[in-house]
Amino acid sequence: MSVFRAHAGLLVAALTVAGSAMTGPAASAAERAPRHAALQRVLDRAAGEGGVPGIVAELRDGHAKPWFGTAGVADLKSRRERRPGEHFRIGSFTKAFTGTVVLQLAAAGRLSLDDTVAKWLPGMVEEHLGGDGTKITIRRLLNHTSGLPDAVPGQPTPRPEEPGRRFIYSKVNYTLAGMIVERATSSTLAEEIDRRIARPLRLTGTYLPGADNTMRDPHARHYSKFDQAGRPTEIHDVTDADLSWAGAAGGMVSTTSDLHRFLRALLRGRLLPPALQKEMFTTVSTEGADWVPNTRYGLGVYSQKLSCGVTLWGGGGYIQGSVTYAMGDRKGAHTLVSNMNGDWNDHLKTFHQLFEARFCPAASQRPAR
Repeated sequence: MSVFRAHAGLLVAALTVAGSAMTGPAASAAERAPRHAALQRVLDRAAGEGGVPGIVAELRDGHAKPWFGTAGVADLKSRRERRPGEHFRIGSFTKAFTGTVVLQLAAAGRLSLDDTVAKWLPGMVEEHLGGDGTKITIRRLLNHTSGLPDAVPGQPTPRPEEPGRRFIYSKVNYTLAGMIVERATSSTLAEEIDRRIARPLRLTGTYLPGADNTMRDPHARHYSKFDQAGRPTEIHDVTDADLSWAGAAGGMVSTTSDLHRFLRALLRGRLLPPALQKEMFTTVSTEGADWVPNTRYGLGVYSQKLSCGVTLWGGGGYIQGSVTYAMGDRKGAHTLVSNMNGDWNDHLKTFHQLFEARFCPAASQRPAR
């Protein structure tokens, strides 16, 4: 069975889980200490009253020594603490890697962002999704304006909308984008991510798992309060769950340090030529989509405005048992990556508090809400 055909079934089976700032002179150690303390307080709350098993955060400010904070545990049985270098599932932040590969192929003339899905995957949208692939461009897949709905197991799939009308966050878009990469390269997406991104940047802990679906050691155990269809259940270990369905939309594994290296390279324009870099960071509104507040979506990355007016860039990822956020200022000078190994905490609130603590110092002094 070809790589292309092997992914066709994933379209129907996809699961729902899942301006720059601070760019002045580097702060002194004394100036950084209160920020680090504020970040640690957020971590402690998440693992305390928030109830998440464990959480880590790594901050990189310019050329200063990275700060790493942790709270809670990596394993509910052994109670060992979380630590640097752990592998974890990054969920939808995978889209930033997939988007980068697509844009690199566009830069090389292997495809165009204005190509239709029908050109590369004839009949796929019509047969599996009830839409019109001749009206959906690769650009619309990457910025979620294809009109294609998300797929939720056990629930009726909404009808597709007119392409280009509005933002609808859908894993199906990136499943299709990953299939186009494989058709355009006669290779697998995992191989293209490794060849084009992981190896050049020396991301030794970053990969899209193969059929064995394993995470390399060391890794935190991943815990969930939901089954694969998103229904509430008792806390259970999902570290070894088969999440191959997530693929191009959310299947990757990485580490905090690797995500910093990737995000900084991306923000600084080291992975794409200027014209394609501009395409990646050209955004559409997410307003009215019941998605992450105060955001605009690009081609695999998004921007988010904080309460103090600072705009950060990067992305987040929610997948069964793991939630990740990786964002920084537009120049890539200051970046913050965090992961929790449980999926029932109010993660948007926790990550919002983390990024406000670093990028809106005055806001971090206000009582937590």
